[in-house]
Amino acid sequence: MTTGISTAPRRRSPARTFLPLAITAWLILEIWLLTVVADVAGGLAVAALLAGGIVLGALVIKRAGRRAFKNLSDTFQQAQQGRQPAPQEPGRGNGLTMLAGLLLMMPGLLSDVAGLFLLLPPVRAWIGRRAARSLERKMASAPAGSFGDAFQQARIHYPDGKVVQGEVVREDRPEGPAGPDTGHRPPLAP
Repeated sequence: MTTGISTAPRRRSPARTFLPLAITAWLILEIWLLTVVADVAGGLAVAALLAGGIVLGALVIKRAGRRAFKNLSDTFQQAQQGRQPAPQEPGRGNGLTMLAGLLLMMPGLLSDVAGLFLLLPPVRAWIGRRAARSLERKMASAPAGSFGDAFQQARIHYPDGKVVQGEVVREDRPEGPAGPDTGHRPPLAP
C-alpha cells in the first residue's frame, strides 16, 4: 500500500548547509582580530573600541527610531487630511540604518566596519535597491494563493478610494431559471 508520501530524504538547501559554517567562520575571525588588536594596542584599547561601538550603535538606532516614528506620525497626519503620502524610495528607510546600529553594537571589528559602511548613504541606497529588486522578483514568481500573492494584492492602489458595488456574472453556468437549485445568489448589496 502506498500513501503518496515520498520516503526519500529531502535535499538540504545550500543556505542551511553553508550559513552555520559562515557564521562560525565569522565568529572565529572576529575573535582572532580582537586578539590581534589586543596584542598590538592592549586590552584597554579593545575594551574602549567595543564600548565605543555599543554607544555609537545605540545612538544610531535611537536616531533611526525617532525618524521612523516621525515618518509614521507624518503619514497618519497626511492620511487624516485626505492626502496620499509620498512613497519612499529604496534605501531611504530606517531599516538599514537600524541594521547598521545593530552591527555597531555587536562585539567585533568586522561587524563594526560593516555597520560603518552601512551608515554611508550611497551604500545604504545600493543595498536598498538590490533588496527591493530581489523582493519584487521573488514576489512576482510566487504561486497564486501564497503569501507573495497576498502581498501583491495588498499593493494594489486605488487613487480615489471608491468601491464599486457589482456582481460577478459567470459565463460557464448553464442557462436556466434562477432559483435555489441552480446555485444563483443575489448580490450582497442593492
